[in-house]
Amino acid sequence: MVKCERNNVGSVVFDRVSTSTASCGNFRLRTSFSAASFRKKIFDAVSCSGSFHYCYHHDGDGTVASEIKPASEIVNERQSVRPKRSNAKSQKLLDLLRLESSQESRQETEEEEDLEEFICVVKKLQDDVLVKRRAAASRVRLLAKEDAEARETFAVLGAIPPLVGMLDLEDDESKIASLYALLNLGIGNDMNKADIVKAGTVHKMLKLIESDNSINPCVSEAIVANFLGLSALDTNKLVIGSSGAIPFLVKNLYDPDKKGSSQVKQDALRALYNLSIFPSNVPFILETKLIPFLLNSMGDMEVSERALSILSNVVSIPEGREAISTFPDSFAIVIDVLNWGDSPGCQEKASYILMAMAHKSYRDRQAMIEAGISSALLELTLLGSTLTQKRASRILQILRVDKEKEISEDYSWNSSAPICGGSSSFTNPILGSAEVEGLDDLVSEEKNAVKQLVLQSLQNNMRRIVRRANLPQDLVPSDHFKSLTSSSTSRSLPF
Repeated sequence: MVKCERNNVGSVVFDRVSTSTASCGNFRLRTSFSAASFRKKIFDAVSCSGSFHYCYHHDGDGTVASEIKPASEIVNERQSVRPKRSNAKSQKLLDLLRLESSQESRQETEEEEDLEEFICVVKKLQDDVLVKRRAAASRVRLLAKEDAEARETFAVLGAIPPLVGMLDLEDDESKIASLYALLNLGIGNDMNKADIVKAGTVHKMLKLIESDNSINPCVSEAIVANFLGLSALDTNKLVIGSSGAIPFLVKNLYDPDKKGSSQVKQDALRALYNLSIFPSNVPFILETKLIPFLLNSMGDMEVSERALSILSNVVSIPEGREAISTFPDSFAIVIDVLNWGDSPGCQEKASYILMAMAHKSYRDRQAMIEAGISSALLELTLLGSTLTQKRASRILQILRVDKEKEISEDYSWNSSAPICGGSSSFTNPILGSAEVEGLDDLVSEEKNAVKQLVLQSLQNNMRRIVRRANLPQDLVPSDHFKSLTSSSTSRSLPF
């Protein structure tokens, strides 16, 4: 039996360090076990180029003798036993190593070329020739559009300050190229967003807006897009909101002349939502015509959900709730959203607005009742999403407490009238005894009214479900269903 072991392990060499360390008599351990050198060792080992093997064999007397044989001789011996299989495996491994080595070298070359291009582009951003600066800004915009590493590289190389400086140029094409380059540099990179604001971009954009009444629509659209991107970062929200950007965004959203595109309106609405998240920005919003616009545009599905999101942030302060409640038919508009069964998101936001306002103001609760909120809330407690059901139940609970207080106050006022006669009876100079005794029946009457609403809602919903399922109409309402609904009581409501 012969046992062969390789002895061509990567060499380890003790080299003296540089002059500064050599004087101390220190040594440095240097090894060639890098990724590339290790693959080369494997490559050399597989190709058997000049390596030797220790070969051990047992003599007849039981001793073990060793000798060094050339690798080629051992390979020939093995090939005589399994020539095809060994050659195939070795060749396959060699091909894989060659392929990986070529791919890595190609990748390294491409990275070096990209870095050189980035450096060249950043230098051109500071060129005195306007055409070169504009072309460089366009190149930054293109390279940073879908490459996160390119955004980081450009920021490290210092591309942001010269791009911001281009906003002072008189040429609109250069401004547009710079604005979109800054926009792409901030995509998904919070550090770049913060650096762009710190470089004075917000101030320069507002300066463009104020200095030119007839601003180029393309420049205006690029500014709105930048406000949207920059306002996504929390640290930028207060800076942008207090800078005067909100009136500009509302103007692009309101757009009475219908000059703006649909995209710029959506960008402005989303930017206003980002800014409304900070309660300190809400007063700036209330100074504009945004609240009337949002309420009047309710019904446009492209605007409604985002508009409701903004209103949900506005009700966080008393001034915001006051602005909504004083707008004509505001509660009727928001309550109507509760009936949008195909838009659970809108229902959830509308129920939140009504819940916040009902929780804070008795006057608003009375206005909601007059607008017919009760039936919509009862239906939502049965058919709404989980979150909508909880909010609808909470509003109904608040309204129920108000009603119980009113009944209690009426009863206590009537019972406080002078009592004449025996201790077990009294007469009221204003109300008769029959009317006083009938006060206890008010609560039961309300429960019966609620029960009727629940039954009606259940039957209507069952009809709607049957229509969606394309079932025969004569199946609804069935006798079985009527027997089920007739046994329900108001206690089943999630108050």
